[in-house]
Amino acid sequence: MDKDPLTIARGELGRTESPAGSNRTPYGVWYGLDGQPWCMIFVQWCFAQAGLPLPYKTASCSGLLGWYRTHRPEQIVERPRPRDIVIYTFGHTGIVDREAGESIFALEGNTSPGEAGSQNNGGGVYRRKRSKSLVQAYIRPFDSEEEEDIMTGKEIYDALSGYLNTQTVPDWAEEELAEAVRLGITGGQEPMALIPRYQAAIMAKRAVERGPAAPAEQQ
Repeated sequence: MDKDPLTIARGELGRTESPAGSNRTPYGVWYGLDGQPWCMIFVQWCFAQAGLPLPYKTASCSGLLGWYRTHRPEQIVERPRPRDIVIYTFGHTGIVDREAGESIFALEGNTSPGEAGSQNNGGGVYRRKRSKSLVQAYIRPFDSEEEEDIMTGKEIYDALSGYLNTQTVPDWAEEELAEAVRLGITGGQEPMALIPRYQAAIMAKRAVERGPAAPAEQQ
C-alpha cells in the first residue's frame, strides 16, 4: 500500500461522476454517503487508502476544520506544504500539491477542470491552481511524530534496498547464481539488490536465447 495520500490523489486525476451530475463516485460508496457533494469525502478517502485515516471522519469541510480548531489547533498552519489539507472560503477542500507565490496548487475532488462550472460541486478530480486569498485554513493532519510514519515511494524503496544489502545469497542459490553469471545472464554484482521488471525481463530473455545448458559431460 502506498503510504502517500498525495500520490494516491494524483492517481485519481480525471475521474468523474457516473452518471454526470449525480455526485455518484467510488469515494461516496466507500464513505457510505454516495450521491452527495464529495470534496471532503475524496480527501478522507485518499488518506484512508494510504493507511492514514484522518482522526475525525466527516464529509464536511467546516466540520473537519472545527474539529482541528478544538482538538489540535497547533496543526492549523500558516504556511502550507505538500499533503496538507486546504480549506477554502467557498466551502471546498483539497490536498495541497505545492504553493507558488500567491497561488496554491491542490488535488481536489468534486470540482471542475477550469473556471467554468461549479468549483465546489463539480464533476471530477482535478489539479487546481487557486489564489491564496480563497484559503480559509491549512490543516496539517498529523503531528511530527505521526508524519515520521508517512513514507514516500522512494523512501520505501531506499529502506528496502538498504535492508536487502545487509543480507546474503542463500546457500541453496549460490551454485545456480554462479552458473547464471557464467552464462552471461547476469553480471552477479549486488545479487540481493531490487531490480525493476525491465531488468528481470532482459535476464529472462537472455536465458531463453541461450537455451538449456548442455549436460556437464558435453561441455
